[in-house]
Amino acid sequence: MACERIDHEFGFELRVCRWAEREWPPDGDAAAVISRQLGTRSRRWDTIVLEVDPEGLDRRSRFGHERLDSDLLFVVRNAPTEWVYYREALPDPGYPWRYVRESIHEADRRAILDVRKRANRIEIRRRFAYPEWCSRVIAIENKPDLDAGAARALSDQLQRDVALALADEVWVATRATGERIEPALLEDLPVEAGILVFSGGEASVRWHPRRLAVEDPGTRIVERPSEGEFDRSGARFEYASPEWKARKRLEIAERAYERGWRSYIDTMRPDCRHFEGRIDGEALVPHCGAKCREQTAAECSGSCPDFSPEPPAWRTRGWPVEGGPGRGVRRVLERRRKRARSRATGATRGSRR
Repeated sequence: MACERIDHEFGFELRVCRWAEREWPPDGDAAAVISRQLGTRSRRWDTIVLEVDPEGLDRRSRFGHERLDSDLLFVVRNAPTEWVYYREALPDPGYPWRYVRESIHEADRRAILDVRKRANRIEIRRRFAYPEWCSRVIAIENKPDLDAGAARALSDQLQRDVALALADEVWVATRATGERIEPALLEDLPVEAGILVFSGGEASVRWHPRRLAVEDPGTRIVERPSEGEFDRSGARFEYASPEWKARKRLEIAERAYERGWRSYIDTMRPDCRHFEGRIDGEALVPHCGAKCREQTAAECSGSCPDFSPEPPAWRTRGWPVEGGPGRGVRRVLERRRKRARSRATGATRGSRR
């Protein structure tokens, strides 16, 4: 039975991530780290591109591959170069000091901060200076089939992104239709958003984005009129300070550094006997043998009616090499994730391929 080809937005997203890993930026050369499904509590972007300083990224690697959350960042960025009592060394955090102590012990456990106890007082000393490693944050929304309904919803999201200016640039990635003028160019999308059109695993820029003012205060659109005939309500908005934006950008960068874009394997079931990893272009895309097509991340779970665990013998007897296929797929993706981080520390476009 021949498998049907169904391109879900999930599979399109993985192909966009792989393309960005090889080719970003479209009209230049820069080291980049790619991640997906990250953002703030109220807004999640499909694809995140971090343009990084290779030397700074190399220094960031001294803190390990785990992310530094906001509490850990507060401690390691403000730690002194000499031994000092922690409450004298750090600025007032604005929350109870007991949480700071927990972060100090976590940093000590991860060997990214020197900690000692003198006269029943916790003293700290910087082990590594935290570098300025992320220079730009790029957000990409993936809409392979940008029909009129999807364009209206996407336009509202992009307008909010442009107003907040948390990312340096926002883009829309869509699939080529073969028409003389791509429909994405005719939709009512913000002019500040760039447009990428994909065909056969490669992308072309159809509209260049404007650089957003990330250093300035942003506008967070809380509520806007529905534009119905009888809606006379006004829009509600809040201002986001440059300091909040800088902290949030760094937190997003840390999460992206830890997860990469291949972390989808953590929420799927590669231990199912039907799970396969297939190469499409240069992207390793999950495929379901039971459904005979690519599956979405939501479909591939323990609740799937077709889920069938690998036989224990596959895992315990090293079949065919060091465990079953599920372990093999995990190893491949984890190796690629680590390799992508290390290449970005000094890669040119030619060496990223």
